[in-house]
Amino acid sequence: MTPGPAGLSLKRLLLLWLLLPQVLLWLVGGALAYRIALSYAESTIDQALTQTVRSLARQVKPMGSGLLVDFPRAAQDILEQDPSDRVRYMVSSPPGQFVLGNRSMPPPPSWPDTLPPGEARVYNAELDGQPVRVALLEVNYGETGAPQRLRVQVAKSMTVQHRIARELVADMLLPLLLTGSLLGVLITAGITRGLLPLKKLEASLGDRTGRTLSTLAPIELTQAPQEVHSLAGAVNQLLAAVQRSVRQEKRFLSDAAHQLRTPLAGLIGQTELALRETDPAALQDRLQKVHAGALRSAHLVHQMLSLARTEADINFAPLDGAALAREVARENTPRALTLGIDLGYEGADALPLLGEKLLLREALSNLIDNALNYTGRGSTVTLRSYTTTTLPVQAVIEVEDNGPGLADDELAHVFERFWRASEASGGCGLGLAIVEGIVQRHGGAVQVERVAPQGLLVRITLPPG
Repeated sequence: MTPGPAGLSLKRLLLLWLLLPQVLLWLVGGALAYRIALSYAESTIDQALTQTVRSLARQVKPMGSGLLVDFPRAAQDILEQDPSDRVRYMVSSPPGQFVLGNRSMPPPPSWPDTLPPGEARVYNAELDGQPVRVALLEVNYGETGAPQRLRVQVAKSMTVQHRIARELVADMLLPLLLTGSLLGVLITAGITRGLLPLKKLEASLGDRTGRTLSTLAPIELTQAPQEVHSLAGAVNQLLAAVQRSVRQEKRFLSDAAHQLRTPLAGLIGQTELALRETDPAALQDRLQKVHAGALRSAHLVHQMLSLARTEADINFAPLDGAALAREVARENTPRALTLGIDLGYEGADALPLLGEKLLLREALSNLIDNALNYTGRGSTVTLRSYTTTTLPVQAVIEVEDNGPGLADDELAHVFERFWRASEASGGCGLGLAIVEGIVQRHGGAVQVERVAPQGLLVRITLPPG
């Protein structure tokens, strides 16, 4: 798969996480195997050196105030016959004063306690530039009034043991390396095979490049892992949502063009007639019709902008729904008085909400505008807010009127764009569609119900703040 600008491709990332730990474990295993092999070699050498130094110490016998060294030349030649792996020794009495053997024997380390006689110690040292293992044993001899101490040291080179340890580790790691290489090839082939469904998904998406959104067909994968099927399903859901959105936008643009074309055509016709009119009274009538058409067009444009605004991102913030409802009611009171409609508010003093105040104000204004347009003179419009007492707790804002209401078959169309139950002037069929879009963006719901004996109730239910 081709790596993106963000970093490695998925294939390389999988190979890195699968093969890199294997290499690290191989290296750590080699180091541990070498150390274990070396420790076993040192243990074997320590046992041999301890036996040798005790045997050599038994060959040095005190004789009066002197020493008798019963160490045949043949035994000495055997110890020193291999120059690369020979055993060297030194006898000194008192300790450090050469008596027999090799003068260049390295001294022992400074042990924290005095070495007791008869106890052998083994330590690491360096002799002629090579690492050696040295066994040391001290014994007492001489008369009781003049005690003396004898030190015997035996050293053996570690070169051969190091070589054997390396060869042993190499013999162990070479098959592991071959097995690891074969495993790496199998892992690479498995990853390549496992990523084929993603390659097919990438190719399927690439084939859709250049097509219009409305003609994009769903992705079909016959054989693929469950995760790839889930990914394809999520992409198909996204494509379906995009197609629905495109269809809605096309329908909206078509309806908007149709709705705007009618008042604009009327405006053009009225202005053409007004230009040819010579009677002042008739001209005044034409101008009033032009003004009414312009107001309707302006209202339609405003509603369309409001509808588009409901689809934008929302910045949620705490607000008081009851205070907002009272504010909207006060703003519409002068118009209600002019129309002879009793507009009032009742309900909670405070209604905590979480939303965008501008959009919720638009929704309430549309509900009151519809009620004032269609209820008629002498009717009553009530704006109400409260919190439900049943679980789950919800914040509710209602607009109720006692106007003519709607028939049952008309209630199913109230949220459709550009649908109007009446041809009365002032409306364009977008008010309730705007309300529904705003409420849904806030995670709520809106309902329209008939009121007995007559009237209409629009209920907005929102999550509490």
